[in-house]
Amino acid sequence: MKTKKKIHITFIHGIANKPTAEKLLLEWKNALASDFKGNGDDIDLDTIGITTAMIYWADVLYDTPLQKLVSKALEAMEQGGYEDETILSDLKDNWRDELSEDEKKFVESIAVKTLADVPDPTLDELSKISNKMERFPIPWVLKKTLMAYFLRDVHHYLFNKEFSPRNGITYQVRDEIRDRVIKMLQEVKADKHIVISHSMGTVIIYDCLKRVNECSYIDDLITIGSPLGLDEIQDKLSPEWTRFDGFPNKVKGSWINVYDGMDPVAMMDGNIDNDYKKNGEKVIKVIKENNWGSWRHDISKYLQMPLLRSALQKLFD
Repeated sequence: MKTKKKIHITFIHGIANKPTAEKLLLEWKNALASDFKGNGDDIDLDTIGITTAMIYWADVLYDTPLQKLVSKALEAMEQGGYEDETILSDLKDNWRDELSEDEKKFVESIAVKTLADVPDPTLDELSKISNKMERFPIPWVLKKTLMAYFLRDVHHYLFNKEFSPRNGITYQVRDEIRDRVIKMLQEVKADKHIVISHSMGTVIIYDCLKRVNECSYIDDLITIGSPLGLDEIQDKLSPEWTRFDGFPNKVKGSWINVYDGMDPVAMMDGNIDNDYKKNGEKVIKVIKENNWGSWRHDISKYLQMPLLRSALQKLFD
């Protein structure tokens, strides 16, 4: 049944390289429309008349789009069936050597918390940052690489670094991505506008909503697998961000934050309601999901989870 209101969803993706914007948008919509878990809670946005768009920024930091999602590449790598190793070759190992002391402190502090620099963490090390005594099931070299992408992406954005992802193109990373966000949000004409963000995309949309005057208002915000709980990121969002009043006033309705306790990007502090209060009150709806498989940060898995879908469905009513 089609929705009575004209609803539009803007997606914004997260860390690491991606397929093209068109492929990525289709992957996200297909994940929502899948009934893989057999709960009958699939959400086919096209069928119910909800329009969508993807804010795409991977090309600001990466040369050539991937042929498939990182999660699918990881699954194939585990089985020895993925020959294209572009996912592992997009990062210069020495990028951290050129940082200022302030930048090094930022990156190294996050690296310690996320175990990004640990060669192969032991169960004891993992237990210190997670309630579950569960070893990450994919080879640590792959997870380490993905966390290196996270460190580089979040650093280049929050420090607004100049970067050239390919010959002949140079960006001021935050300036360019902010411009894309502002432009796409301003183009939306709908009765209700929902933004669904993942991973590094949650930092980007929060930064725009809280710190950019030109940013349009939205109705509801969903953040998924977010690193916004990290103190280092919060410090870089100051002075606009404070714990007492961190909720962006350009979100007219609700903010829903979804995380998995074994998601390496979000597990340090997925329960962020205490960090982003609205005039001193906790208002964020925090949902803890339990994804499956090797890469818990996978957006395709999050979008198939029942609590997230239930919360999203309620926003349509």
